[in-house]
Amino acid sequence: MTAQPRIERQSSTCPHDCPSVCALDVEVIDGGTIGRVRGSARHSYTAGVVCAKVARYAERIHHPDRLTQPLIRTGPKGSGRFAPISWDEALDRTAAAFRQAEAAHGPEAVWPYYYAGTMGLVMRDGINRLRHAKGYSGQHSTICTTLAWSGFVAGTGRLAGADPREMAESDCVVIWGTNPVHTQVNLMTHALAARKTRGARIVAVDIYDNPTMKQADLALLVRPGTDGALACAVMHVLFRDGLADRDYLARYTDCPDALEAHLAARDPAWAAAITGLSVAEIETFARLVGTTKRTFFRLGYGFSRSRNGAVNMHAALCIPAVTGAWRHPGGGAFHSNSGIYGLDKRLIEGLDLRRPGVRVLDQSQIGRVLTGDAEALRGGPPVTALLIQNTNPVSVAPEQELVKRGFAREDLFVCVHEQFMTETARMADLVLPATMFLEHDDLYTSGGHQHIQLGLKRIDPPGQCRSNHEVLTGLAARLGAEHPGFAMTPRAIIDATLRASGRGTLAELEQTEVLDAQPPFERAHYLDGFGFPDGRFRFRPDWGGVPIAHDGPRGPVAALPSLPDHWEAPLAAATPEHPFRLATSPARNFLNSSFTETPTSLAKERHPTVMIHPEDAAAHGIGEGAWVRLVNQRGAVSLRATLFPGLRRGVLIAESIWPNDAYPDGRGINTLTGADAPAPFGGAAFHDNHVAIEPLPH
Repeated sequence: MTAQPRIERQSSTCPHDCPSVCALDVEVIDGGTIGRVRGSARHSYTAGVVCAKVARYAERIHHPDRLTQPLIRTGPKGSGRFAPISWDEALDRTAAAFRQAEAAHGPEAVWPYYYAGTMGLVMRDGINRLRHAKGYSGQHSTICTTLAWSGFVAGTGRLAGADPREMAESDCVVIWGTNPVHTQVNLMTHALAARKTRGARIVAVDIYDNPTMKQADLALLVRPGTDGALACAVMHVLFRDGLADRDYLARYTDCPDALEAHLAARDPAWAAAITGLSVAEIETFARLVGTTKRTFFRLGYGFSRSRNGAVNMHAALCIPAVTGAWRHPGGGAFHSNSGIYGLDKRLIEGLDLRRPGVRVLDQSQIGRVLTGDAEALRGGPPVTALLIQNTNPVSVAPEQELVKRGFAREDLFVCVHEQFMTETARMADLVLPATMFLEHDDLYTSGGHQHIQLGLKRIDPPGQCRSNHEVLTGLAARLGAEHPGFAMTPRAIIDATLRASGRGTLAELEQTEVLDAQPPFERAHYLDGFGFPDGRFRFRPDWGGVPIAHDGPRGPVAALPSLPDHWEAPLAAATPEHPFRLATSPARNFLNSSFTETPTSLAKERHPTVMIHPEDAAAHGIGEGAWVRLVNQRGAVSLRATLFPGLRRGVLIAESIWPNDAYPDGRGINTLTGADAPAPFGGAAFHDNHVAIEPLPH
């Protein structure tokens, strides 16, 4: 008789770049493989729900194409020709290349480059310990959050908001500029609970009729980059119709009279002409939020990913300050809780070794950096050596043609530590096999909720995979980089970090599995004052002094509007040469460039497409499924058209970041995106491109 497999349910935490950072229950089969992955019902935000792509994580962690041994390049860069090499030789060669770069140009010639392929604090951020110990170039991490965070903190003074679980206590939930049915399924759990138990209305604001818009009671379809106009018109109606909370405004905000005067000319007719909405839609939205005190504004990242994104975020955030929604349970606004945890990361990141004056390079401008742009290099030496963990810039970063040209340099040494042979790994000199989250220990926080969580090792990694921490300690020993963190295990680092932060111990967190760090109601709703010396919300931000880390390149701060407004000037506007606005929104079954290798995700997404309005398609002679080319000053991308009426005319949507080789000419969608640094502190404007669309022969 065949023995039945032994299945244990083990707790863990999803490591991927998503605000939900879900608590997980994982089936571990016979101690060596995983089965079904579920959301943990013990977690008050995850609430037993997890997205479909993580539920089938066994496809990814046990994928036959995982990297399992160190590899050295044997053919031309990008050829994909590699041979096995030992770990010792791989680390020796990497350390020698770093020493050679430092000898020729100084330590700033080495650039450790990373992002959010894992959100674990030890594995993701430990690369900074090596950076600071050696004085290597710094990184301004602009790919995802900079524009959104700048706009939110400009108003509140702190990166925190109302408890997101309060959505279930709301009478109206406004989901603005995010598509949680695709990207944050847990958000919908709480919003739909409010509808079921309280009859709450759900409003969605977005640039295409996505699945979240389809679930809304009021779906507001705006043109890209016009959210600030909508917000201003809503506030105009609130003041005009006596729906502004005058007492709250006088007590908690900086200049309500100036705001009201400023908005006098920004009425619904003005905004309708800009946004594409009708006057009636704007009036309906304004009356709904003005008469519903328990209105929860869930502000996403998507609408901030334009060159005026910080201004749009701030403008939308101003609405609950005008209505006084912050006073009420289930009211106020939320974007990210990343500022609530107060973790002491000196040990993880080696912050005590940070050297003043070391240049900081913009990660979004990696193409410019690697092709020798003097401004991007900030007047310093060329980058001649890269260590890359947790990101795939040859697919993800803007200005792909520059990125590829930079990685093709013969004088550039690249070591990539990865789980699969990504486009970036194929351009490397050395490729090192990396563990996945169930194969190492780590500590997690979340932007989308309020819990500190553990993700402990549950199975052994395949082959010779090593964790980020192991690679960094191996390099540190060879490079003479000294810091206590290099001599500690991840568990010891986690325990010491929790203790130093006043958050208990590892042993205690292992018992509880999660630690709820949500501030009390009065602080979360800013009833004890906003995060400025006078305690007042800022309708008139000091854009140059927004209290957020911004040690990298800045955009033109002086050009930002002084009060909430529609800021047209920086947008990549439609032109006769490039008459369409293109946004590159997330797909349901991929997460950035992760999950693009799993069979089910590939089968569901099928192939790269661009959504085009049927009337625009007809005008250009484009039929359903036809091959088209999108073109702008940065390059051209070929993909299939899908006719989609849920767009404004002149708008195109290309969902997901497919691997470059999924396109017939090997050019991915970020060929078309720019890497200029928007005001105030940079950020990648992925949803702000103008293009022409051309039909291609079959």
